[in-house]
Amino acid sequence: MIEEYLDELFSNPKCEINYSNEYELLINIMLSAQTTDKRVNIVSKKLYSKYNTLEKLCQADLDDIKRIIHSLGSYNKKSVYIKEIATILLNKYNGIVPKKREDLESLPGIGRKTVNVFLSELNIEPEIAVDTHVYRVSKRLGLAKDKDDVLKTEMKLRKAFKKEDWNKRHLQLVLFGRYYCKAIKPECENCKLKKICKGVK
Repeated sequence: MIEEYLDELFSNPKCEINYSNEYELLINIMLSAQTTDKRVNIVSKKLYSKYNTLEKLCQADLDDIKRIIHSLGSYNKKSVYIKEIATILLNKYNGIVPKKREDLESLPGIGRKTVNVFLSELNIEPEIAVDTHVYRVSKRLGLAKDKDDVLKTEMKLRKAFKKEDWNKRHLQLVLFGRYYCKAIKPECENCKLKKICKGVK
């Protein structure tokens, strides 16, 4: 039932983070923590129009990066991460974003969720990333329990869906949580999943 409805709503789901290359995708996913993809797209457009190479990002003035991304949550830390990631990618990986999880997670500000989104978006391997939307929706639909943490929720979603569908299901759950099963004022009235939803009283 859940899969059929997600397919009905989002037959061809797309990531809503804009990017022109792999390092922009990685940095933008990192930037998206505690903020919206829409806001990330606005500030990253300004950032990359001014600093359009890894070399320029490395040499960028930290205060200028802070000024550009100041509307994002945790912008002070994220500004540092941008410069550090760019520097490491240039010096250690010859400007190429690594594709191994352990290499990616060793980068500043890059955690499991960011890596999952990155690997999934580039179809490097099937992954399910649990962001705030996926976390909320999973609990409401009974795919995870209220006490489950993010990692346990991810493991349960891996079991709930076919591996070959993980990338698609991840995007569908994100979009479902963003536009329908919202944190505040979810659109429950016409939802075909309301009978199994733990959030509908």
